[in-house]
Parts: sequence; C-alpha cells; structure tokens
Amino acid sequence: MRKTIYIFSDGELKRKENTLYFEAEKGRKYIPVENTSELMIFGEVTVNKRFLEFLTQSEIIMHFFNRYGYYVGSFYPREHLNSGYMVLKQAEHYLDFNKRIDLAKRFVNGAISNIIKVLSYYFNRGKSLDYYIDKIHSITEALNQCNATEELMAIEGNVREQYYKAFDIILDNKHFVFQERTKRPPKNRLNAMISFGNSILYTVVLSEVYQTHLDPRIGFLHATNFRRFTLNLDIAEIFKPIIVDRIIFTLINKGIIKAKHFEERLGGIVLNEKGKELFVREFDERLKTTIKHRGLGRNVSYRRLIRLELYKLEKHLIGEEKYKPFVARW
Repeated sequence: MRKTIYIFSDGELKRKENTLYFEAEKGRKYIPVENTSELMIFGEVTVNKRFLEFLTQSEIIMHFFNRYGYYVGSFYPREHLNSGYMVLKQAEHYLDFNKRIDLAKRFVNGAISNIIKVLSYYFNRGKSLDYYIDKIHSITEALNQCNATEELMAIEGNVREQYYKAFDIILDNKHFVFQERTKRPPKNRLNAMISFGNSILYTVVLSEVYQTHLDPRIGFLHATNFRRFTLNLDIAEIFKPIIVDRIIFTLINKGIIKAKHFEERLGGIVLNEKGKELFVREFDERLKTTIKHRGLGRNVSYRRLIRLELYKLEKHLIGEEKYKPFVARW
C-alpha cells in the first residue's frame, strides 16, 4: 500500500537522480518514491522544477497547508488516468438538472445517515442524544422535496447545526465546548479540530480521485465554478462524521489532545505544531484501520472505502449501477 508522507518542519525538498529527500536543520531524510502516494506539507518548504517534474513522473500529489493548518492548494500532476468519456459523463450529469439533483441528494443522504450513525453509537452507550437524533430525522423529511442544491446544502447545514450541539453531550469536557460552528478563524478548540480534520480529508479524497478516471473539477452538490476542485468536497461530506468526527472524539476522550495543544492566532484558536502532529498521527492510523465490507465480504481500510466510493460513482455515471453512498454499520 502506498502511504502518505507528512512534513511539519521547515526545509527543502530535493531530487537526486531517481530519489527524493527532505533537507532540514536536523539533517537529510529520504522519501521512498515507489510506495509514496502523496506529500502533505505543513512546514515552510521550498521546491524546484526538477523536483516537481519527478513528482509528475512518479504520480505523487503534494498538498500544502499554511502555518495555521489551513489548506492552501495542491500540486496535482498531469492526469494519468483521465478519461474523455468519463469527463463527458460527469458534465452530462452536471448539466442535466434531474441527474445532478439526484446525485446531490444521494451525497447529502449519505452524510446525514452517517451523522445519525455516529449519534446512535453514543446514544447506545448511555449518552442522552435522543432529542438530537429525533430533530435530525425531522429536518431530513424535507430532503426529497428539494429542487435545488442550495436547498439541499441548507438542510445539511441545519442537520450539522443540531449534530454539533450534540458534541458537548458526547464529550462532556469543560475544555472542549462547541458553542457554535466558526471557521475562518475557528473561535474555539473544537472548531479548530473540525476545520483541520476536514481540510486533511478534502486532500485525501482529492488524492483518491487522482487514482480514478474522474475529473476532480466537476462536483454535483458543490457547484462547479472557478474553484479548482469540487468533487472531493462532495465525497468528503459522506466521510466527515465517521472519519474526522470520530477521530476528534477519540483524541479528546483518550486525553491525547489537551488544551495545551492549541494557540491563539489571527483572532482565533488553532492547533499548535504538536497538536497538528498528534491529530495527523491519529488520522493516518484511522485511514489504515480496516472494517468488514458487506459487498466485498472482506476487510477494507477507510482509505480504500473512499476509493470504492469513487468507483461506485463512476458506475453510476456510465449507467451501470445506481450510486448508493456508504453508510457505516456500527
């Protein structure tokens, strides 16, 4: 399995013949090209054209985050699997109102179903979450009557508002109180973790899109416009509750991330360097964790689930099989 390389230090990424290495104050560290799928850069890192050329040859994506943990952009090598036929099918489903709204509803349904799964998991373990579960079911009833993606996103936004309020009951931790969703900048520690985790998930999904015939620029729930990538945002909605949010609960409930792992920046709260490293370590472990896949009858990793979701979307676009979003079983 190809893996992700995370770089938190400042330094320079270089190419030496057919190898790559990272040079920092602490010395030189070689990067195993043959089993690296992506680089995630959190430090101040310089690169040159020769290095980028080698990334393209090796089909390695590089994602950049600024010092506050915000996603900045990606070096997305020349598409090696892009299919003209698949791009036409994506465009067809985007331009046809009924086809687009159908897919967008499926993404939102998947996201909400996994939100309910997370709440039910903790409800079954004694947390008083029945009010929020009922409230979300009530909001979701209007989903099938939606006639615009804006309406779908509004419903999903209302669902997430209730869902995030339930975080305080799940965590019951005075150092991590939700209050309200704030993004740029996050106003408290929980919001900082949600924003950071979502940013990483967007890039992981983007890397998986690169390994398919799909074009990341054509999404269905999120409008295709002058923004570079949108398809990864669509798919990420399904996995946020079961990957990002469950990671947050684990990190806090196990006392891995504490109040000391945050700092004030830009008028808000962000994870400090140690906090980001701890979060990324847990995130990487979660992507490798395997679960029993109903359809395949064998164990697959969470990362593989994301790829399988994209394959299902491909089948839907070419009329082979209707897309059904992944919903966790637990």
